[in-house]
Amino acid sequence: MAAEDLLTRIGQVVMLHHAGDREEARHRLLGLWTELGEHGDPLHRCTLARCLADTQDDPEAELAWDLRALTAAEEAGGDRATAGEGAVAVRALYPALHVDLAADYARLGRPDAARVHLHRARSAAGTLADDRYGAGVRSAIRRLERRLGGGRGDGGGEGAAGPPRQRL
Repeated sequence: MAAEDLLTRIGQVVMLHHAGDREEARHRLLGLWTELGEHGDPLHRCTLARCLADTQDDPEAELAWDLRALTAAEEAGGDRATAGEGAVAVRALYPALHVDLAADYARLGRPDAARVHLHRARSAAGTLADDRYGAGVRSAIRRLERRLGGGRGDGGGEGAAGPPRQRL
């Protein structure tokens, strides 16, 4: 499958999801996941897994897809380690991936795991550009820090429900 075609198709399904048809979006994204395959381009698998996480009704399933996205990003980072721009693009994904995972763990009542990923998101945020995307991820980190008590171990009970998932 051509990369541009896949990204266009993912974008179309994301629009369907944003229009409110979560179930159909999940169904179509799963079809794309099957087409792409487990050995497809890792950056595309990362993108697709993040989109699939967004369409899940079950928090455990959302976490599983976000973990797949992180694994694919790590694989993509290794594949693109010498690729210059590609490596920068992969590094820019880490803050959002970790904030998504932190929010997943918070929703599941696992504040310690949430704080680990929140710390990783905060540490990786230096790679973000000063643009709308970067500002959105940094804002999501700050919101989650407030909910989890800043990652200092206080307010853990507050974070059990977790913040709304950051849709990027």
